[in-house]
Amino acid sequence: MDYIKKLTFTIFFFMSFVVNIAHSKTTKVIVFGDSLIAGYGLLEEDGFVNQLQNKINHSKINLKLTNSGISGETSTGLLNRFKWVLEEEYDAVIISIGANDALRGINPIITYRNIDNILKHLKKIKIPTMLIGMKAPSNLGKEYVNEFNAIYPSLSKKYNVFFYQFLLKDVGLEPSYNQKDMIHPNKKGVVKIVENIFPYFLRCLLYTSPSPRDS
Repeated sequence: MDYIKKLTFTIFFFMSFVVNIAHSKTTKVIVFGDSLIAGYGLLEEDGFVNQLQNKINHSKINLKLTNSGISGETSTGLLNRFKWVLEEEYDAVIISIGANDALRGINPIITYRNIDNILKHLKKIKIPTMLIGMKAPSNLGKEYVNEFNAIYPSLSKKYNVFFYQFLLKDVGLEPSYNQKDMIHPNKKGVVKIVENIFPYFLRCLLYTSPSPRDS
């Protein structure tokens, strides 16, 4: 029964989100994140947000993305700034944060609490949200990796937000898809990321029920 209430809540607000798309009003979506969202090492037009925007434009969807990615951002940094960024009105939020937490070996409990507080506030102000997961590098040890990787499915379930499991699916550690640092995707890698995520993004716009199994 509790799940049905949560699902009804999510569908209601995404329906209002879709109504904007169906009419003349431009739907405004802000994308929060770190260098993977900011487009580190790439021309502006080759970054994730711009490439996703191009896909949206070609699909004739009246939706405008705003890039709020900051290189080096951690979940703590995002927690400290996201409320004042949202003083400007947006219709929905996409969050991709945590890569720098893992790279710095930050305690997963801290990362969990930060993202939890962000999602709690977004639920309170009733703004539709899509959470994009991240995975910790294997060299941090099995215990750390398991605890960190569990953050995203756990919180997506807790707040019943739309969830895409891993931003770097098919791209992470693939030389042909990454810059020399093997951390940041190159233009080709971003093309692959957008190619992977776009069908799920469209399903979210059609208020498909969120599910941790989507990837």
